[in-house]
Amino acid sequence: MTQIENTTNHIRGKHLTKENRVSIEDWTRFNSTGPDDLVHVLSNRQIARLLNTSPQTINNELKRGTVRQISRQKQGDKVYEYQYFVYSAQAGQTVYERKRQNSGRQPLYEQGSCQAFINFADEHLLARYAWSPDQVVMAAHHDAQLSQTTIPCTTTLYNWIDQKRLKTRNIDLAEKISRQPKKVHSKTNEKVLGRSIEKRPIEVDERQEFGHWEIDSVVGQREGGDLNLLTLTERKTRYEEVILIQGKESCYVNQTIATLKYELGSKFEDIFKTITADNGSEFSELTKVVPDRENGGIYYAHPYASYERGSNERNNKILRRV
Repeated sequence: MTQIENTTNHIRGKHLTKENRVSIEDWTRFNSTGPDDLVHVLSNRQIARLLNTSPQTINNELKRGTVRQISRQKQGDKVYEYQYFVYSAQAGQTVYERKRQNSGRQPLYEQGSCQAFINFADEHLLARYAWSPDQVVMAAHHDAQLSQTTIPCTTTLYNWIDQKRLKTRNIDLAEKISRQPKKVHSKTNEKVLGRSIEKRPIEVDERQEFGHWEIDSVVGQREGGDLNLLTLTERKTRYEEVILIQGKESCYVNQTIATLKYELGSKFEDIFKTITADNGSEFSELTKVVPDRENGGIYYAHPYASYERGSNERNNKILRRV
């Protein structure tokens, strides 16, 4: 089932932002007739309802950001001082940022008990007959003078050397600088088979119009001698057309679509307004049979995005069970 309106404006439990605190400051302004007589414009529950959070969160925030103010009034030769308390968004934000810096687990290398291992590692990594980081970690586990809770794994030790947490540098390691760094292989599909699904007409996503199809191929077991199938699924009605083909190569797919186009004649473009395919090699030359036209023709989904052809994938799953 397709859901259109399924987004929310605010997630409960999310930390208050600076803009939220400014709003709280405006909503908690009061009229005061004395230091103990505070009349808020909005209650904590009303503010919580506006920010989609709990009243306890607002109560904690007011305690965190409340500051003391002093008002002086001069009457004759005497100066009278009155104190009152107000919520300040700036004070609340400052306290929040300070506590966030101190939150979380302290890194292992910053713990005082870990300094003994760091000295142990530098001593053996910088020695004349230097050890490898893996040897250092292994020897540390057998050293009774070192705490086992302060010994990192080999990968972490390499990371500490990269981050310059130790006196040892990469140039001091025997093989580190001679190794080739790992290459990051991008998953972006470099093949451009045709128009992307991003250029597909918007009405295709709405499933209100007949004639928009999704195409895929289903290959049987190679050893069992099963046949190859070409499946076409209409997005609005979920109607499935299954056609037997001789092979998975693009020539057989083109031949099947060309035969279907010949049988339908002038009705082909009315029935098959758009066809969405994946980036498989069997569909690489499909535009030769179905040329691109305005708001119609062949469109290709993104790589590794089978959900963009969800109706066809689901029907193929059922077909494989048969």
